[in-house]
Amino acid sequence: MIVREIKHDDLVLARHVPAEVAWREDLNFFSTDEEFVQVGTWGYDNDKELLAHTHNQVVRKVFWTQEVLYIRKGSIKARIYDLNEELVSEVIAKDGDILILLRGGHGYNILEDGTQVLEVKNGPYLGAERDRRRL
Repeated sequence: MIVREIKHDDLVLARHVPAEVAWREDLNFFSTDEEFVQVGTWGYDNDKELLAHTHNQVVRKVFWTQEVLYIRKGSIKARIYDLNEELVSEVIAKDGDILILLRGGHGYNILEDGTQVLEVKNGPYLGAERDRRRL
């Protein structure tokens, strides 16, 4: 399996990273340096040392929220919309998969009882009225 990019014209709206690709050996990033959310996975053996570090304070200009979903258990159907709010694609994501939602809109259907999803997005969160609009 490979990372699937969902696009409208040349604009990447989302990426689906199947579990088989996401959880490989070493350090693997699935985002570009320019994206507001940076997504990567680690796969190391015992005794690997990752050097201690801190992150410098850097002023960043963020124009929109980007989200990452990790499907811990179960499955979902993600509906991906373009900037014109038109449905572009539907993606089934299951145990261990990662969805990176970069632009456009999205909605979900839960496909299995007991589905568990970790959602991470850039902040700060300014509240539902300012941060999102229902399609």
